[in-house]
Amino acid sequence: MHTDTSTETIDSLAKVIWDYMLMHQSLKKVDGILALGSRDTRTAEQAANLYLAGLAPFVLFSGDTGVTEHTRTEWGMSEAEKFAEVAMEMGVPEESIMLETASRNTGDNIRFSRRILEERGIAVESLIVVQKPYMERRTYATFMKQWPGMDFIVSSVPIAFEDYATERISKEETINAIFSADGEQYRGGPR
Repeated sequence: MHTDTSTETIDSLAKVIWDYMLMHQSLKKVDGILALGSRDTRTAEQAANLYLAGLAPFVLFSGDTGVTEHTRTEWGMSEAEKFAEVAMEMGVPEESIMLETASRNTGDNIRFSRRILEERGIAVESLIVVQKPYMERRTYATFMKQWPGMDFIVSSVPIAFEDYATERISKEETINAIFSADGEQYRGGPR
């Protein structure tokens, strides 16, 4: 049996998964916004936009460097610190921002952020969790496991798969992240 590994087929399959991962949850006012770190600063921009729209009184940015440490090399700071910088440039006041700078994966983001809120005595009953588009369902499932009973919505920057690649984040890297359950690297084109 011949398997089609053309770029068009790979792109088409990636788009199917991308579209499936989007949850399209309706936004509402909540007690806080939790933005999960990555190389994609559009997540920080989405969190800032939600804050500036008056949907929550604070934003908690979560993330150290992730498992590949690209972000520390690129930015010289944690993902949470970079995201906070982006949000402040957009007009989010520093006093409305909290940082969690130790997490390196989605489970850590949630556990460590919960701990920070508890340690500071900040009671939350509802959150908007902001993540990359192709990570919405995974984030939803992980959040349900790590913080049962919390009322939360998962959101991401509203962008199509075809428009996601940037100068810093290639389509190949995005496809690899979508498909890489076992760490196998997609290299583009026929194999």
